[in-house]
Amino acid sequence: MKLKHITLLAVASLVLAACNNPQNPIQKEAQTPQKPLISYVDPFIGTGGHGHTYPGATTPFGMIQVSPVNGLSHWDWCSGYHYSDSLMVGFGHLSLSGTGIGDLNDILLMPTTKEYDLSVLKYGRKEQYPVNAQEFRDMVPYKSKYSHKNEKAEPGYYQVYLEDPKVNVELTAAQRYAVHRYTFEKGAEQSVILNLGFAINWDSPTKTSFSKSDKKLDANNNDNIITGYRYSTGWAENQKVFFAIQFSKPIKNITYQKHKDDVTSGQIFFDNTDEKLEVKVAVSSVSEENALDNLELYNAPNFDKTKSLAQQQWEKTLSSIVVETPVDSLKTIFYTALYHAQVAPVTFSDKNGQFRLQNDEIAQAEGTAYSTLSLWDTFRAEHPLLTLLQPKVTADIINSMLAYYQVHKVLPVWTLYGNETNTMTGYHSVAVIAEAYLKGVRGFDAEKAYEAMKTTMMQDDRGLKAYKKYGYIPYNAGVDESVTITLEYAYDDWCVAQMAKALGKTEDADFFTKRSEAYAHLFDKETGFMRGKSTNGKWRTPFDPKRSDHRENTDYTEGNAWQHSWFVPHNVQGLINLFGGNEPFVTHLEKLFTESSEITGDNTSPDISGLIGQYAHGNEPSHHIAYMFNVAGQPKKTQYWVDRILQTQYNTTPNGLSGNEDCGQMSAWYIWSAMGLYPMNPASTEYQFGRPLFDKVTIHLPNGKTFTIIAKNVSKDNKYIQSVKLNGKEYSQWHISHQDLLKGGELVFEMTNK
Repeated sequence: MKLKHITLLAVASLVLAACNNPQNPIQKEAQTPQKPLISYVDPFIGTGGHGHTYPGATTPFGMIQVSPVNGLSHWDWCSGYHYSDSLMVGFGHLSLSGTGIGDLNDILLMPTTKEYDLSVLKYGRKEQYPVNAQEFRDMVPYKSKYSHKNEKAEPGYYQVYLEDPKVNVELTAAQRYAVHRYTFEKGAEQSVILNLGFAINWDSPTKTSFSKSDKKLDANNNDNIITGYRYSTGWAENQKVFFAIQFSKPIKNITYQKHKDDVTSGQIFFDNTDEKLEVKVAVSSVSEENALDNLELYNAPNFDKTKSLAQQQWEKTLSSIVVETPVDSLKTIFYTALYHAQVAPVTFSDKNGQFRLQNDEIAQAEGTAYSTLSLWDTFRAEHPLLTLLQPKVTADIINSMLAYYQVHKVLPVWTLYGNETNTMTGYHSVAVIAEAYLKGVRGFDAEKAYEAMKTTMMQDDRGLKAYKKYGYIPYNAGVDESVTITLEYAYDDWCVAQMAKALGKTEDADFFTKRSEAYAHLFDKETGFMRGKSTNGKWRTPFDPKRSDHRENTDYTEGNAWQHSWFVPHNVQGLINLFGGNEPFVTHLEKLFTESSEITGDNTSPDISGLIGQYAHGNEPSHHIAYMFNVAGQPKKTQYWVDRILQTQYNTTPNGLSGNEDCGQMSAWYIWSAMGLYPMNPASTEYQFGRPLFDKVTIHLPNGKTFTIIAKNVSKDNKYIQSVKLNGKEYSQWHISHQDLLKGGELVFEMTNK
């Protein structure tokens, strides 16, 4: 696949107005009634380009993500929706935010005004699905046109007008159920199609069914509930979704479409005495009974109340960080990022605490179980953000990891709907656990967590056998992406060592600290790159640092040597020493940003996007790199390049993300960097200083304290930090500790243009 560069609009909104007297705009804004923070969020940001976000409704970390589905299986439709489209096939209830591989979009509903022949819909295993992704949508008889002019999205709310059935669709969500509201034309026939056979990308249904429930609520409110299930295999190999649907009107009739013994789809008919039909949908990984429980059955569908509560939740969640700037578009980018950073991971346990493991055991969560753990991406900045703002969620995520560990006896790599997908490299659940514990998060069994970390890093799978034998993974040891995996295992080892130290396990700490130096085996001082090395210690040749081979016959994951050679966040000084000191290190590092953006090779990775030189902000391996200048004594270069990234890689359009959102990581980078901080090494418990964008940032901490960041004289040109004060005292370091931040206080940056 040839690389397609994304040309992002320069973000005029990031060009801050010169602030000769920065107090004036702040005072003016303070005198104006504060707009709700949710009014700054635009869920359409990231639905274009390669952002792969969805615009539908959810709550913070909600189980339900009810969202429009275009019906295509192309890469840029991984969430089910892409802004470039204009056709709709329905509204699904499980969606992925910004991933590179599509799955879910389960339990597809579509309001209609006439009866359709559903036998034309295909159903079955993957080999029976049309090869052409366009073919599925072509055969859907009830698809509808829509226009962005008649479409709206807010946190907890989505609306679109379907032009063909002439139905206005509104969606909202609670934590474990969604509510639809369909407004039909007066006198129009009213029905809803339920399609359980629909699948995108790798997903394929294996067993499906639904029927009218015999659940009777009372004499006046019955015959309006259906329940069913959809089993599928795909990215999540054993996905079992049970559902319950409650309608605001009695069901007149249902026509069923079957494939062998499976009910694959159906059309549900209602009377048309009232133009509005509300539909309440809940899911469960455990059973139809649990789905009914999650539905809160004895509360009738109430769209307006559900929407109001969802938006109250989002307002409270977003108010954890209050930014002050006269530039509203900056607030839009920031609060949309803060929104995207808290839609995943998603709630996976039912109202009664039960959830399904991949081996079909039913587990019981003491708190809340979570899934959709995109750890290769999110350990870098997303999890540090949650550790700061949502420590209870972080503890529950770790307990979820430990539950998944019981099935495979290794910690998760990438968990989807309770299933291990083994997608991407490293074992970065290790990093998430260490980071959380070292920052003071409790609520999980640290000894059990450490045992899981150690066991995971001492097993033989996924290249670890070779890693243990050679001290690195040779490129000819049968493992692709050997350089990236070696560097990531070295970091994971360092994280295990830090956890061991904290628990007083000195021998283990020494062992894993030594093994964390594995990166040194692959550093070629002559070229300045990390390179593939054979079992006999020979470099792979020929060598081209710009070459990319996507996922096969390569030493680098979704990138090249330029992008991956810097992943030594646990020992930047050690990497500097390998270069021979600060000067050669800085020279080579700056060349990363100024080299031509040519990517060579016949199978370049589409994930290499958002290029500044060879720096690729559209993919996560680059995210920490600009902050490494700080360690080499050149903080001005960190400030310069962070400013450049902020200005060019984010904007307020649907194409406002330079690469996959990846469950919050792309947004988390922006949140941290716009505040002037970044967790370059998440488990170090330190935040590097960068380039603050806002006049003032107020972080309302979970412990009840407040930490304020003030950037005096900040402007487009004043992107450099002249001096720093912490709680009124001169501060000489270029980072601040997590513990200092938790104490509350005030950090003041004096900004200048030099």
